[in-house]
Amino acid sequence: MVMTGESDLSPARLRRARLAIAAVFCVHGAVTGSFATRIPWIQDHAQLGSGALGLALAFPALGAALAMPLAGRVNHRLGARPALRVMLALWTLSLALPALSPNLPALCAALLVYGATSGMSDVAMNALGVETENRLGRSVMSSLHGMWSAGALLGSAAGTAAAHAGAGAQRHHLIAALVLTAAGLVAVQGVLDLRSGADEPAPPHFARPPASVLLIGLIGFCAVFAEGASLDWSAVYLRDVLDADAGLAAASTTAFALTMTLARLAGDRVVDRFGAVRTVRTGGALATAGGLLVVTARHPAAAMAGFGLIGLGVAVVVPLAFAAAGRSGPAPAQAIAGVATITYTSGLIAPSAIGAVADATSLVVSFALVTLLAFGLTVGASALRPRAAIGSTSAFNRDEPTGIRP
Repeated sequence: MVMTGESDLSPARLRRARLAIAAVFCVHGAVTGSFATRIPWIQDHAQLGSGALGLALAFPALGAALAMPLAGRVNHRLGARPALRVMLALWTLSLALPALSPNLPALCAALLVYGATSGMSDVAMNALGVETENRLGRSVMSSLHGMWSAGALLGSAAGTAAAHAGAGAQRHHLIAALVLTAAGLVAVQGVLDLRSGADEPAPPHFARPPASVLLIGLIGFCAVFAEGASLDWSAVYLRDVLDADAGLAAASTTAFALTMTLARLAGDRVVDRFGAVRTVRTGGALATAGGLLVVTARHPAAAMAGFGLIGLGVAVVVPLAFAAAGRSGPAPAQAIAGVATITYTSGLIAPSAIGAVADATSLVVSFALVTLLAFGLTVGASALRPRAAIGSTSAFNRDEPTGIRP
């Protein structure tokens, strides 16, 4: 494969590329945070009950799962930077659609588009993140996902302020979509401009996850399941199981999200020192200990500490899974799309699975399941071990050094 549009790969250029892709991750996260805070307004506007809203909120993950396998084809046809420019702009602009939906069918359609553009831009930015990491020769994926979490917090803060000011979500999301689109276009200008060679075969239009990434995807599945369950159910757990008041229960969710963000921002130093396998194995042990603390807690403080340990333990797993997928074969975008599809599926089923198990048994049993999946991270961490045969090639250009250390 050949690379065009990049004549200067100096350390300064690579540092600029890292800052640019970090800004892209932040913009992507800000869209998610902006949307999440206005879900109650959207529910009222479309006149939906809880069941109908739950159905509608399944469509973003469905759209992402359907569209992500197409991302490799778009990357191949357009090149990494143009593909990211197009897909990120579509994602930021799609933020305006859900608030315009007057009923359930329109909202489901809007959220399907919202999820599809989210998933495709997610694959594109992670593929470029992996390539930037390869060329820098050190871990950056954890901090990139930390920037996504920071963006989500910023978007949430802005959405909360808009809601308190009484601004309708239609106006708020239109303004946010335009601002984030502009910010995204500026950020994309600085990322690596990489293209497939003319003799490189195009990936299929709709590619199944390669067999080589299935185990990596399962590691991501376990982490995202634990993350989604904790984010969506920690407040309910404190309220229903431990009789915490509403304020303390809500604070547990905020604390969990903050723990995830800080751990991801600091995670690259840990990965560089100890390696992906040891980091995930240790993280799995921490998350398992956190799950055990949650299910045995008799006081809200103990459960909150347990949720914090779960967040600390799973924070860097998904970034490392994407990085491992990007190095698992000659088609990094396709491999990342496969892992992303599996992890998005986990995010889709986790909240409902926890609820179903809780209805049949109890929330304590539900989080015993989370604890078991967290232990799976420790058992399966070796799937993230770099492959020597892959380490000698770049995700986009086999003639260029990758910077991956043996």
